Amino acid sequence: MLKEYEADHHTGMDMEAVSREIYDYTGGYPYLVSRICQLLDTKICNMKGFEEPSKLWTEEGIAQAVKVLLNESNTLFDDLRKKMEDYPDLRKLLSEMLFQGSTFPYNRYSVLIDMGTMFGFFKDNNGTLMVANRIFETWMYNLFLSDEMVGNVVYQVGLQDKNIFIKDDRLNMLAVLEKFVKHFSEIYGENDTKFIEENGRKIFLLYLKPIINGVGNYYVEARTRDKKRTDIIVDYRGEQQVIELKIWHGDEYNKRGEKQLLEYLDYYKKDTGYLLSFNFNKKKQVGIKSITVQGKKIVEAVV
Repeated sequence: MLKEYEADHHTGMDMEAVSREIYDYTGGYPYLVSRICQLLDTKICNMKGFEEPSKLWTEEGIAQAVKVLLNESNTLFDDLRKKMEDYPDLRKLLSEMLFQGSTFPYNRYSVLIDMGTMFGFFKDNNGTLMVANRIFETWMYNLFLSDEMVGNVVYQVGLQDKNIFIKDDRLNMLAVLEKFVKHFSEIYGENDTKFIEENGRKIFLLYLKPIINGVGNYYVEARTRDKKRTDIIVDYRGEQQVIELKIWHGDEYNKRGEKQLLEYLDYYKKDTGYLLSFNFNKKKQVGIKSITVQGKKIVEAVV
C-alpha cells in the first residue's frame, strides 16, 4: 500500500521506517493500518508542522495520527467496548494484565482466552498471552481510567496541577514526579502493601492523564510489563520521556531495572530517565534523588 502511495505522491518517505512504525502500533491489524494512513493523508497533513510530506510521513506524524485515532469514535472501538460489557470476566482479565502486570499462558483451550482471541483482543507471544497490539492496549488503558476519573481524588489533583508542568510547550517530568510523591503520601500513605501493588500503576496514570490530555500521549511497553515493573513512554509534542514504574524488591532487582532503563534511553537518544518506585520498606526515604549511571542521569522518585 505504501509503495503504491509513494509512486503516486512522491513524498520521499522512508518506507521501511514508516512501515515498521505503523506495525509497532498496530501489529498489522488491517483496519488500524488503513485508518492511520488515511488520517495522515486527509487530516494530519492539514495540521501545523505536518504540511510538508517530509514531516508528515515520519514517526511524529504517525504518533499524531495514532492520537487522533485513539480519541475518535468508530465501530471497531465500539464493538470492543460492547464485548467487554457483555463479558465481565474478559474485562477483568484485561484489567489484571494491564494494571497489575499479571501474566498468563496462551491456551486456546481456555474458554475465556479462546473467546478473547476470536474477538481480536489477544495474541500468542511465544506461549504468553498478550493484548493484540499497542493501540488496543492504549485504548483500553484510556477506557479503564475514564471509568474511574469521576470523583477520583488523584485525578482531580492532577487536573488542578496540570498548568504548572508545561513551560515553552515542554513537559517537566521531574516536576510531575515531585508533585506526585507529595500527593501520593498525603492521599495513599496509610494504605496497605496489597492495595499499592495492585493499584500503584493505575494511580500514577490517573494523575498523569489530565496533565498530558489533548496534547500528549503515552503507551505502556508490553515487553517489560510484569508484576514488578512497567515502562511507560510519554510523548508530549514529539518529545519522548521514559518512566519506569516498579515495585521495590531489593537492590539487585533495582539494578536490573536501571539496566533496562538505560537501554531505553539509548534507543530514544535521551540522557535522562525516570524511575517511580513503590517501596514498602519501612526504612525507605520518600522523595526524589538523582544518580548517574554510564553517563545517563536517572531520577528516582520513591513513594
